[in-house]
Amino acid sequence: MGAVVLAAAIAAPFGVGMVTEQQWHRVTSEVNASQQFVRVDTGDYQRGYLGGRFEGTLVFDDPAGEEPLRFRYQARVSHGVTGSLMEFSPLEDLPEVAKELFAEEQPELTLETRLWGTAIVELTMPAVSVNNDQTGETLRMSGGFARADIGGAGTEADLTLVWPGMVVSSPEMALSVNEFRLEQSLRHLRGEVWTGEGEAHLDALEWSAPGQPSVRLEGFALTSQTWATDNDRRVNSEALATLDTVTTDDQTAGPHRVKFILQDLDVDSWSALTAALTDLQMAAMDHGGSQAAFEQQMASMNRINESLLGLAAEGFNVGFPTIRLMTPEGEVNGEVMIGHPRLSDQERAEMLMVMQRLTGQVAVSLPAVLVDKYPALMMQLAPLIKEGMMVQQGDRLSMEAELKDLALNVNGVVIPLPPLL
Repeated sequence: MGAVVLAAAIAAPFGVGMVTEQQWHRVTSEVNASQQFVRVDTGDYQRGYLGGRFEGTLVFDDPAGEEPLRFRYQARVSHGVTGSLMEFSPLEDLPEVAKELFAEEQPELTLETRLWGTAIVELTMPAVSVNNDQTGETLRMSGGFARADIGGAGTEADLTLVWPGMVVSSPEMALSVNEFRLEQSLRHLRGEVWTGEGEAHLDALEWSAPGQPSVRLEGFALTSQTWATDNDRRVNSEALATLDTVTTDDQTAGPHRVKFILQDLDVDSWSALTAALTDLQMAAMDHGGSQAAFEQQMASMNRINESLLGLAAEGFNVGFPTIRLMTPEGEVNGEVMIGHPRLSDQERAEMLMVMQRLTGQVAVSLPAVLVDKYPALMMQLAPLIKEGMMVQQGDRLSMEAELKDLALNVNGVVIPLPPLL
């Protein structure tokens, strides 16, 4: 028995090395096939008994540039009994900008894999300190850490990001960011749709410039949750953004709260819409304006219209049910919601456009003194006040609107809407 165990232990690194190479090629193929913005190319994979190495190229499609960005990399692989560790590094000299940022220490990227299909990706960023004596610009950035625990053959992931902050200054401005943290879990539902929960927190952000009032934000938090219902045929999503305080001109206001929801989205239509939008964006990157790109854009627009019709036919609700912003003059609050009823089979067959059955509600209220204090805001609201779309009730200005039957009723003023879709 002991001989069998010993033989298995001796043979394990060889078997692990074979599986690791297969996993790497399969994962990179799936990454390249699942999107069109980043491509991972792998050169000759040299696999040994206790380890191996390979080289490759990471290609980014830059929408602002005519040519994609390319970075050559190399990886050193160590084989264990149940998994492997890959350590990545640049294959050639870093660009001059990167050399200045990472003069003393470079970022570290590792990938740890297991035979049963799980993986851990870790990125460690060193502290950065850069001074430009000619321009007077400085950059101070604390070291950061990011980790992704991937399971279920790439269908599940838990992400963590910790970034203590940075300070950027120049003669024109100064910006500081303190303590950013992110945690996100993801689970693939199907197609382009993922579910999960996430939280992001930023302790403080401050901006200042000569001759202008400084602005400081404190206690920002964003929480989100997406979950499937109706036997995975529909999906709901909620996101809540809160901010403790905003300080400017020696005045502090807060807290602030904004909530966004998506309800009862048809999963297949939502997935088709997301894929069509991605294809449309990729076609727009064709700076040559080729006929093939134009045809792809037209095809993507048709798919977008079909997906929107499918979403509407299945019914949905989307919008901001809660908007609460505090100012020194008082609270600004509101609600903006748009929905569409679920249609019967006969109604779907007769459906020609989305706008026809859309419904919605808009409610906005703000202190009247806020308009008096800021002339720019008064210029924006003056036409609404003149037409009776925004009315004063006591010491507040308010607007209430209802969308129905291709018409928007704003405080009793009916505005016909054109059929857009």
